[in-house]
Amino acid sequence: MSAPIAPARIDGGSANGNGVGEKHGSPESWRLGEPVRYENLTVFPVLSKSSADTGEFETLDEGLASGDVLVTEHGASDYLRRSRDGDARPIPQASGGAEVNRLVLINRGKKPVILLAGEIVSGGKQDRIVGKDRIVPAGGAPLPLDVFCVEQGRWTGGSAKFAAANTMVHPSVREKAAIDADQTKVWAAVRSGTVSTGRNVTATAAGGSATATGGAHASPAPRISAGSVSGVIANSAPSQSYRQIYQSPQIGRDVDTFADEMERRFAKSTAELKDESVIGVVVAYGGEVAWSDVFASQELFRAYWPKLLRSYIVEALARPGTVEKASLEDGRTFLEKLKGHIREDSEPGVYTWREIAEGHYAQIELEALAPSAMTLHWMKVLRNS
Repeated sequence: MSAPIAPARIDGGSANGNGVGEKHGSPESWRLGEPVRYENLTVFPVLSKSSADTGEFETLDEGLASGDVLVTEHGASDYLRRSRDGDARPIPQASGGAEVNRLVLINRGKKPVILLAGEIVSGGKQDRIVGKDRIVPAGGAPLPLDVFCVEQGRWTGGSAKFAAANTMVHPSVREKAAIDADQTKVWAAVRSGTVSTGRNVTATAAGGSATATGGAHASPAPRISAGSVSGVIANSAPSQSYRQIYQSPQIGRDVDTFADEMERRFAKSTAELKDESVIGVVVAYGGEVAWSDVFASQELFRAYWPKLLRSYIVEALARPGTVEKASLEDGRTFLEKLKGHIREDSEPGVYTWREIAEGHYAQIELEALAPSAMTLHWMKVLRNS
């Protein structure tokens, strides 16, 4: 029997007094680039001089597109597992029918698969979103997967299988899934566009300077409102499908135009970096710094960036225009780690999921434990409830 393999050291890590290597991916080692602004959206690039090797992982969209990953309704009887010798063999299932908040995932590939809360899988009896960040190891047993519905009015489908949607729901919906874990709140956020009340101020719980988002000045009305969403549902999306609503001609044109301009500005702003890589972003709406997504590598960030950007833009269009703009210092303050109440979940030898809550803020970390320890995804949220 071979000896156990020792945990690998992380790129740029050093050993502390206990001989434990520092985990790659920490706000202390990141730097914020200059803000990229358009209308009421500000995006701060998160820069790092080191980047972990994430080539041993696969994203959910990649796995579904290649066939390495199979997602199906719970209780379906037609899915297969790929054996080590390459043969496709049927997998027996437990009894029971399809469930709104439960799917089954099989990783038939050779790489662990990353799932991020808010990613859409399309098909089955309803479109669903992943409920929680996690890693699915290669070759494991069929995995019961907790999900949330983002297509309330449909419970039919010709196939139990799901396809890659290449879509991330916008932050208001994502918050209700990833942090509240509440299906009713997810549906409400889909229909309302945003759950932001405008009461929040920048960095008040993290000790930074506050910038009010309200005030005496009248703000332009949001282009995505509960009324406009209701109109799209009535005319184009009777099943209340998230994708049909937010990719409809009535809403999608504004998102496309905004995305093209924001992508151009972001690419121009980060084009001349020499010794640093873009590994994530901090996002502000008007004067309110509200969200961040940071990854272990530039490659992983680039894989998620197109659908993340569109999700931030949907949120921006659902909020009023404001004259206030978040400052670079506001963004830096937001990036500070929280020190509040901690909840953890893990699969031994695969990953640890950690949520830290402090005041109006929540921070979620997805830490890979193999093939080497690294924080694959770091997310911080200014809560709206």
